[in-house]
Amino acid sequence: MKLNEMRNLSTEELYEQVREKKRELMDLRFQASIGQLAQNHRIRETKRTIARLLTVIREKQQAAE
Repeated sequence: MKLNEMRNLSTEELYEQVREKKRELMDLRFQASIGQLAQNHRIRETKRTIARLLTVIREKQQAAE
């Protein structure tokens, strides 16, 4: 998901995306621990996506103040 697309979402939709990405990160970590994860870079990408989503949420909160 692109940053511009993230900024167009509502805060509730952003929180839902964060929850989905955290679930995905948990699954990826589990797969890595049992040796089934072939694409290790997906863990890093997922973490960065979560950080971007949280940053956009924070930007929206600051703009509302």
